[in-house]
Amino acid sequence: MAAAATPAIRALVTAGAAHTVHSYDHDPRAGTYGGEAVDVLVARLGVEPGQIFKTLVLELSTGALAVAVLPVPGTLSLKAAAAALGAPKAALADRTRAERGTGYVLGGISPLGQRKRHPTVIDDSALGWDRVLCSAGRRGLEIEVAPADLVRLTGAVTAPVTA
Repeated sequence: MAAAATPAIRALVTAGAAHTVHSYDHDPRAGTYGGEAVDVLVARLGVEPGQIFKTLVLELSTGALAVAVLPVPGTLSLKAAAAALGAPKAALADRTRAERGTGYVLGGISPLGQRKRHPTVIDDSALGWDRVLCSAGRRGLEIEVAPADLVRLTGAVTAPVTA
């Protein structure tokens, strides 16, 4: 395992899950982290934008943190995510709480290898792909993995959470 391995990559290696790591030079001037990943990965790998997933940290009405994973081009339905996670309501967590709760910096939050495992919902569109890409735990670092492995290793539920 490379010295630069992130907790997300270590989680995949430990679980024996097949994966591929893709890196690119993050441009701090990029408008959005997900948009930058889509631009680079679609051009470089020929994947579809809907195969590239973003990780959003939520604060449930119970006060607990949770995670939603959905295609970068999509918009999260907070109502659908809350329902999938069994909570009355959900809101996006603020940056500080998201970073402290996951151990990752914004723009590099991976659904895998977080400081603490949080309830997670993955948009069910992931199941329509052989492979999906998501953050590997650092800006400019993505992992390509089978959706079933992503669901299994995060303990996620799947539901339609894209508005």
